[in-house]
Amino acid sequence: MGEIKVNDRGIAVPGEILATGMDYLPSYMTYRLGDDIRAHGVGIVRIEGKVIKLMPLSGRYMPKRMDMIIAQVIDVLMSGWRLDINSAYTAMLGLKDATQRYIEKGADLTKFYALGDFVFCEITNVTSQKLIDIGMRGPAFKKLVGGRIIEVNTNKVPRIIGKQGSMVTMIKTITGCRIVVGQNGIVWVEGEPEKEIIAIAAIKKIEEEAHLAGLTDRVKEFLDKETAKLGKSQPA
Repeated sequence: MGEIKVNDRGIAVPGEILATGMDYLPSYMTYRLGDDIRAHGVGIVRIEGKVIKLMPLSGRYMPKRMDMIIAQVIDVLMSGWRLDINSAYTAMLGLKDATQRYIEKGADLTKFYALGDFVFCEITNVTSQKLIDIGMRGPAFKKLVGGRIIEVNTNKVPRIIGKQGSMVTMIKTITGCRIVVGQNGIVWVEGEPEKEIIAIAAIKKIEEEAHLAGLTDRVKEFLDKETAKLGKSQPA
């Protein structure tokens, strides 16, 4: 019989034995050596059924109170919803914080937020044990319907937003898309399909060239050029 050697959400170091036996399967950042599954680097252990994987500590979103993020519903419980926040940790959206409407006891919670839904929300609390609470009672917070979801490096989010929102406002204005940038590196883009593609390409350009000078001018030039090409390709 196989045996788990570590705790779920514990931190593992390179070469550490995470599990033994063939009952368990290595996944992201883990590997099998003989009968053992070992850690490939430093990371947070995630045990999902029979699958063992690591979430890297660096480069992942670390949740902070008052961050405005985009999260996805991954479980519907009696007490609310569990959300994936693009982190090593999941978060909880409780009934009282989910909407300004009153939710009756025993109500079908999927009528509010169903599995797979994306929401724009705020982190209201992070405990020392990394239990994370989410709120959606402000007027800006909502379920994101339609559009496309992309992931960007969380370190590049300030550049994508720009000073006082200047960069993302420029992309919205030129493409006509609605865009929401979560501080957890998840971005929602909704508009005409061809314009969505241009907006996403512009966001990826910012992510890749954030360290270079003259970025705003280059992004504007790119957007103007791509939307002009789109205009020429439209039938009269």
